[in-house]
Amino acid sequence: MVHPILADRRRLAIYLSAWVLVEMLLALLLIRDGTLRLAPAAILAAPLAILYAFICLSAFYVCRTAPLETTAPERTLSVHAAAAAVSSGIWLLCARMLAAAAARVSPWFAEAPAAIARQQALIVTMGLLLFLLASAVHYVLLAAERSRDVERKAIELRVLAREAELRALRAQVDPHFLFNSLHSIGALTGSDPAGARRMAILLADFLRDTISLGAQDRIPLADELKLLDRFLAIERVRFGERLSVEFRIDDGANVCPIPPLLLQPIVENAVTHGIAGLVEGGTIAIQTARNGSRLAIAIENPCDPDRQSKRGTGVGLVNVKRRLEAAFGGDAWMTSSEADGKFRVELSLPA
Repeated sequence: MVHPILADRRRLAIYLSAWVLVEMLLALLLIRDGTLRLAPAAILAAPLAILYAFICLSAFYVCRTAPLETTAPERTLSVHAAAAAVSSGIWLLCARMLAAAAARVSPWFAEAPAAIARQQALIVTMGLLLFLLASAVHYVLLAAERSRDVERKAIELRVLAREAELRALRAQVDPHFLFNSLHSIGALTGSDPAGARRMAILLADFLRDTISLGAQDRIPLADELKLLDRFLAIERVRFGERLSVEFRIDDGANVCPIPPLLLQPIVENAVTHGIAGLVEGGTIAIQTARNGSRLAIAIENPCDPDRQSKRGTGVGLVNVKRRLEAAFGGDAWMTSSEADGKFRVELSLPA
């Protein structure tokens, strides 16, 4: 696991800037008895503070070997106390070596070794406290990282569940449509063999188009409308002049992506429960419009207000609602209404 402070430059900058205070405290400690002046004490304290800042980063790995959730409190304390003692001892040794080297280089630091020797107990104590404080900070960072990991995994699981639901819902559409089409072909074989053959050819063309487009998560609205046109061509074989279609298409909406085969169950519902129940048939109106960041789609068909309600298989409009919810959450919706012999379905999606 990458160190959470070293992996982020901003965190590292904040961490090192916090050690400026440690440098000031160390410099004041070295001039405590008055034998060492402030300027050389500050120069000596700067590299020592930076050195111990990086030594204290090792507390991260100590925290990982002794996680609070699974480690007994006494073992946690003993591990960190031992690590703090070793770290502060190394710091004191480095301070002595640096002071001795500085004294040999310049007489300005002549009193530095003596100042370090006189304050070594306080330096060790400071080192112990600083390391333990660094351990506490790293425990907080580890807890934050674990929380983010849990949240990320939860999001990934929700996404996987949503994708599985989408695949299951989309898989219901093709068999449902295929069943209805084959049933229609079977009905035509006796009364209109030529029509049955023509319908079979159109069905093959339609299914060939859905192989490539249906496997995608999103397709342009223009491609979805082409699939609808092929579907309606199949139904016209069965209904003839009783079925007509009116497209009112906004060119700006054609590029908007939507889930494939989203509109086909709605149009199929318009044919099966609308046109099929009327002796004179009727016109299915399909309208699209893009309004800023929203895509609006409306499908309207005539229907017999006195018709008997038929219990379906649960696909159709319910499937469309569930697919919208799975694909867009609460950002997309579908409404349906019936008035004056017209059944209307309206969809609103992100454009």
